Formats: sequence, C-alpha cells, structure tokens
Amino acid sequence: MSAIPSISSLSLSSSAKSRLIVALDYPSAPAALELVDRLEGSCLWFKVGLELYYAAGNGLIETLRGRGLEVFLDLKLHDIPNTVAGAIGSVTQAGASLLTVHAGGGAAMLAAAAEAALRPGAPRLLAVTVLTSMDAGELRGVGVMDTPQDQVLRLARLAKSCGIGGMVCSAEEVGTVRSELGTEVVLVTPGIRSNGDAIGDQRRVASAGEAIQRGASMLVVGRPITQAKDPAAAANSLLAEIDRAGDPALH
Repeated sequence: MSAIPSISSLSLSSSAKSRLIVALDYPSAPAALELVDRLEGSCLWFKVGLELYYAAGNGLIETLRGRGLEVFLDLKLHDIPNTVAGAIGSVTQAGASLLTVHAGGGAAMLAAAAEAALRPGAPRLLAVTVLTSMDAGELRGVGVMDTPQDQVLRLARLAKSCGIGGMVCSAEEVGTVRSELGTEVVLVTPGIRSNGDAIGDQRRVASAGEAIQRGASMLVVGRPITQAKDPAAAANSLLAEIDRAGDPALH
C-alpha cells in the first residue's frame, strides 16, 4: 500500500495563493488560457475538468506547467481497477500535481489507483466523496439512505485505508472529515460561494472563509471568478478572505 502524502509533501503552505484553485470550466484551451491571462498572475493553481480535458488533452496541462502553474486534473476516474490504474499511467507524464478518482469505485479500485500513483511523476490522488451537487434527496435517489455527511465520512475512511491521502468534500463535511482523519490528509473543497452569489447547480456551499475555518486545505472556485467582470479582482478578494480566515488545517 502506498504511503499517504502529507500536506507538506504537496508543497502547500499557509499562503492564500497556495490554497485557491481556479476552475477552468471552458470548452477549449484558448478560452481557458485567456482567463489565465486575465488573472494577471494572481493565482497559482488551476483545475482542468472533464470538459476541458476532453477538448485539449495533456497538451494544455503541459502549457500550464510551462508557465510555472500547478494543475489539479479533475477527471473523477471511476471504472474497474485495471482501467483506472492504466488511466493514471496515461496522464502521469503530463505534469498534473493532483488527480481525482471516485471513492465510490470501491476498495479494489482505490488500492489499484494508489499503487499506480507510486510511479515517478504521478500526480497525488484525491478521492471524490459526494458531489457538491447532491443533497440527501439526490443520495436517496441512488439508494444511499444516509445523510451526505455520513456518506462522505464513510467514503473518506475507505479511501484513506486504501492509501489515498486526499479527499474532495463540501464545506458542510470538511470539519468532520478533518477531525476524523487528522491534519495529514489534504481536503479540497469545491462549492465556494460568497454572500449574494448564485449557487447554480451546487447544493452544499459555503464561503471561502467558512471552508478554511472548518479545516479545508484548498478551495476550488469557478464561476465567482470566471464569470466576474474583473476576474483578477474577484480572485484577489477571495485570497484576502482566505488570509483573514487563517488556516486551522496546518495548526
């Protein structure tokens, strides 16, 4: 079983810039890179999800890395163990620092993913627990009768036991997961919205400050930055909020 990576092994610090991941939810590389340019160097981390990865592939990751930026590759891999392990091998040389797999894939898949991530140059793995677009009603629709918090904690425990050292969970569960799994796990929290922001297709949301205070290591922010009239100003406002909140996850 692989060793569980710590926060320090991901070169994270208490600086706000190392905590904010901007979601490049665009259909093409030119559109994504235009947003990167508009941020004027204020952000270090960028998320490449399914839509953009299918359009631009590893080439975009290499471009971002060439600019000195860090990449969170959010593919949410979920398949039979051998296929997931092979997929991790296929993206390893592109240079992403973080890669997601679905915790719901089960113990055998998670263990195979952790083993594949031992290869030199492989990204650190994050296990996606329960999507922030799902609430208790959505979970019941797929046969899960527990609350989102109970399901998140169950899957986080499973992932950690299989050698996955990071989780993706909403701000509603991050405090419980942090308390249960300790300071060494990396907890990435999407669904960040400020007061007055439209929540869109998200269900379990919180502000940047709230998420950090509850124990989040890193935050993923999309539309509040990408749809802002001034993305750089929006990003800097969030960075200031993160700074004010401090970082309990490192204390």
